[in-house]
Amino acid sequence: MAITDKVYLKNHRQIVSQLDTSIPKGAFKGATIELLYSGEGLSKVDDATRDRLLDFAQDFLDCKDENQLYTGYPERQFIRYLLELREQGLGPDDIVDVMGDEYMLYAYPGDVLSFLDQGVRTLEAAETLAEVDGNPRAAQELGRVKRSLSGRR
Repeated sequence: MAITDKVYLKNHRQIVSQLDTSIPKGAFKGATIELLYSGEGLSKVDDATRDRLLDFAQDFLDCKDENQLYTGYPERQFIRYLLELREQGLGPDDIVDVMGDEYMLYAYPGDVLSFLDQGVRTLEAAETLAEVDGNPRAAQELGRVKRSLSGRR
């Protein structure tokens, strides 16, 4: 299961109540994305909620071609965001706090940790393959990214 399947709208009940419609709790579910992308109903939510939901839409749903919206574009953008937060030295708890403050999103710190751990393991495998393939440059770069992701510089 992808990390984006484990990211939820914070204050979901309050948002649903203000919108007067039902949407999934998952931030990257089709109906949620459709509502945020179209902007439909956002005038019904309070200003603070609207600002954060619009920030979410702008940062993760603003693609050049509307067809990209359902081909994983928002999820890829969000994964980049998580990796950038980790690169800044934030741990799973801090990442959850930041995404809550910036976008009213929530994930369990253990799920974020598992995502980061899987990323490190994938980079380790790619680094080993680059070494076996005789590509020391790629191996070095993959090792650098792996250390950055694991919190070691």
